[in-house]
Amino acid sequence: MSDPDSPLPTVFVSAAALIDRDGRVLVTKRLPGKHLAGTWEFPGGKVEAGETPEAALIRELAEELGIDTHESCLAPTGFASHSYAAFHLILLLFACRKWTGSAKGREGQALKWVHTPQLFSLDMPPADRPLIGVLDALI
Repeated sequence: MSDPDSPLPTVFVSAAALIDRDGRVLVTKRLPGKHLAGTWEFPGGKVEAGETPEAALIRELAEELGIDTHESCLAPTGFASHSYAAFHLILLLFACRKWTGSAKGREGQALKWVHTPQLFSLDMPPADRPLIGVLDALI
């Protein structure tokens, strides 16, 4: 049993708002068995020890979606801070309009491209939700 007075571990995650030429944003569906399974999220993943947020995102996009981008193509867009039951999440969102390859769910996850107003009606994790308005103002 954990001590309710001890702080939650902090997890840093880098995510991308991949924006296509039509101004749509890519979201991916969390796989069964994962925390918040079935919700739609911005693609990305945990920042590992010794990694920069940009390097983590470039790695995650290649692993999860099979696309490549460069640090110079990642524009810091915003961040969200949210406490879940077992950890505190800091989500760093980067806008990206330039990459090579065609995004595919390499882990079996569903993908869809949506215009930002549609994001408001999707079932998204609590940490992702505050970033929708930031994107809506950006695009």
